[in-house]
This record gives sequence, structure tokens and C-alpha cells, in this order.
Amino acid sequence: MPHLFVAVTAHGYGHLALVAPLIHALCQQQPHLRVTLAGQVNPHFVRRRLPPTVQQVDIATDVALPMDGPLTVKWQDGLARYEAFETNYPAHLAQQLAWFERDPPDLVLSSVAWLPLDAAHQLGIPAVALGPLNWYDILASSPVAAQMSTALATRLQRVYAAADLFICPTPSMPMTWLPNVRTVGPIAAQRPRDRATVAAQLDLDPSATWVLMQFGGAGRLPLGGAAAHLPGVQILTPDRAAAVGNIRLICDADHSHGCDGLGVLASCDVLMTKPGYNSFAEAACHGIPVLYARRDDWAETRYLVDWLEKKVPTRAITAAALAQGDIATALAQLTAAPPSAITPATGVADCLALLKPWLFK
Repeated sequence: MPHLFVAVTAHGYGHLALVAPLIHALCQQQPHLRVTLAGQVNPHFVRRRLPPTVQQVDIATDVALPMDGPLTVKWQDGLARYEAFETNYPAHLAQQLAWFERDPPDLVLSSVAWLPLDAAHQLGIPAVALGPLNWYDILASSPVAAQMSTALATRLQRVYAAADLFICPTPSMPMTWLPNVRTVGPIAAQRPRDRATVAAQLDLDPSATWVLMQFGGAGRLPLGGAAAHLPGVQILTPDRAAAVGNIRLICDADHSHGCDGLGVLASCDVLMTKPGYNSFAEAACHGIPVLYARRDDWAETRYLVDWLEKKVPTRAITAAALAQGDIATALAQLTAAPPSAITPATGVADCLALLKPWLFK
């Protein structure tokens, strides 16, 4: 029985959402595949996104950048965490090596934790990174770049470059310094558009404009003013704390009741979100217009926005404008635009072709 070890950085839900369609595809093609997931991600979200046979283990394979809400990185605190991890790296590496020696995988897939890539390389286990970014480039493009130690920078560069492959889904940040990059198509889970079913499940007016508001796993942005009561507009959210007034909750906190978030996305009229790979890729792969909050201190943003603007109608908005509820004009412009073609999510098949030699022998 082949064994796939998957590591995800717990920086919100994005890295898990990225690997999820690929894990489903691998399990469909190889029903006996054993998948171990390492990452301190909410188990309810894991169960919602991954096959039930996946075993989640609560081990930290890297550190996540702390956030002050969905848009603002706590850069100084984050760098301190990275440097502390680097200081204790021999102990972290010994623990990961021992884990792999006890239960060796046939392949390590990481998005984009560097520790398991390093341990796998040292043990001769095939190791593949998957992500539209890497943590070296994020730190090197950040306000704390000049403070990053040489030891940390060197390790991140060395480990990422030593992976058997670094798979970059479209769109990704440029990583021209890496010798092992393979670019693939967009990766996104897809659902059919089914407004009748969603309307029945959530008791919605099918003739209204549905706006799905979700800002990822790092908090929320306040939506103020009269935005929740715009005529003919229904705002939906998976975030219970954001579901106030006329804003409708689409599922329970443990995702056991209500609608599948992807099903709602596929059936909505506008996605209101922040720049992030999965939100943008899923919107493009369902042909959904996007109203996004500006995220100016995140190096990946401009590459995501440049790509998305070519796929679906987009509008940018500030957090201050959201707090004032000033979204009516942007929504009207987005919903008046002609329907967009659905972008094929070809990245899953591309990844399958690259990973099969290690798992399907």
C-alpha cells in the first residue's frame, strides 16, 4: 500500500485547500493509497475538504506567519518565530527524521513546509513542494527582509532547491532562482452551478444577487453601513461571527449542517474576499466575479491580481470602504459585466502526471 505524507503550513486554510483536489484525485486513482496529513489545521475543515480515509497527525512541520486579521501580517513577530524555529532546527529535524524512520512514506508532498522536505531528502525519500509561493521569497520580499538571518535564508533556499520538484500552480510568484520548478495549470476544486438546490437549502431568494463573503482562516473584515441590507442583495458567509443582521450563515461551525462552501461559491454571483491563491483560483475556475480587499504588504498579491483580471471581472476595495459598507457601486459593476468563461482547473491532472511514478508503481 503506497504511503503519501502531506505537510501543510497552517497559515489560514489556503495550503490545505490547495492540496485537497490533488489528494482526492490521487485517492480516486489509487483506492489503497494511505495518506497522512501533518499540519495544525482545524480538523473540521480537514474532514470537509479531504477524503475520510486521510489520517491527520498533530505535528508542526514549520511555523505560520501570525496575522492581525486577514490582511495584515505581524512581520516582526513572524520573523521572531521563524528565527526561533531555525535556532532549534536540529531538534525539529531529528523529530521529523524519527517520524519518517518509524513510518516511511513513498512520497512527501509539502505546501510549503520546509522541514519535511529536508528530512525526506536526507533519508532518500522523494520529496515534492507544491505552492504558488515559498517562505523564503515571502520573507525576502517583506518589510523584515533585511533582518532575516543568513542561516535562515540559506536553509530555506537550500531545502527548497533540493526537493525533487517544486510544483508551481498557475498563478504563482516567480521563482526563477529555483532549479526544480515545474509550472502546472490552475488547481481548484470545482462544483456544478446549482442555485435551485442552494436556494432550497438556505431558504434564499433565487432571483437575488448572492454575494459570498469569505476572508480565509485568519479572521474577518467588518462590513458596516447598509451593505447587509442592499435591495436585491443577499450576503452569505461561512463565518458565524460575521453572520449578523441580514448576513446569512451557510453552514454550522463544524460544517456538519448547511451547504458546502464550494457549492455556494459555484452558485453565487460575486465572491467578496482577499487576495489568496485558492479564493482567486476557485473564482476563476467557476467564472465568478470578485470584489477583493486590498492586501498591499503581501508579495504574492500582484501576481494573483494580474492573473485574475484576465479571467473574471474584478474590483478592488479598501478595508475602510468595507467597514463603511461602501460596496453597492462595485457590486453593480461586477454583476453588470458579461458572463465569464470558466477557467479549466488543469493543474490537478498536471500534478497527477508528475506524481504517479512515485506512487503508482
